[in-house]
Amino acid sequence: MHTKTMEGLIGARTNMELLNTPFRVFKEARLKGDTAKMEQAMGYMKECEEDAYEYKEVADEGMKKDAEETRKIAEEQREEMIKNRREDRVEQQKKLEEAREEKQDHKPVDAVEISEDGKVLLKENTSAGDAAGGTETEGVDLDTDAHARPKADLEPVFYSSAGTVEPKEDTGTKVSASV
Repeated sequence: MHTKTMEGLIGARTNMELLNTPFRVFKEARLKGDTAKMEQAMGYMKECEEDAYEYKEVADEGMKKDAEETRKIAEEQREEMIKNRREDRVEQQKKLEEAREEKQDHKPVDAVEISEDGKVLLKENTSAGDAAGGTETEGVDLDTDAHARPKADLEPVFYSSAGTVEPKEDTGTKVSASV
């Protein structure tokens, strides 16, 4: 709180309390009919009232200065926060760029490589699965260069609840309903 504000509030309050004494004297003089004493009391009351309003103006000036100082402090804090956010944003962008550069330097994480032994085992299991009535590796091209990719021109495949491939049936004659 600004010193002018404190001085103004204290001075105004004190002068308003001082008004009580001449007002009491005025009431007593009125009851007695003493007009000279009433006029004198009114003079004191007017002086105290004027002083109270002067102190009120001082308090108003102090409050304006308080508001200005508070506004300046708030503006400085806002500018500091904006500056910090900009710095943080620059740091985040640098980190993102570094992470992107690291990703470009490394091999893709989701690539699948099958060793030569694995290819041989897969072909053997596929041959055995074809003889049994279905394969679990349908749609996988085994002759690619170490990457398993599905063939684009294959027909849709249906799987059973056990995870095996169902033989293809005519979908127009089969109706399935569950209640």
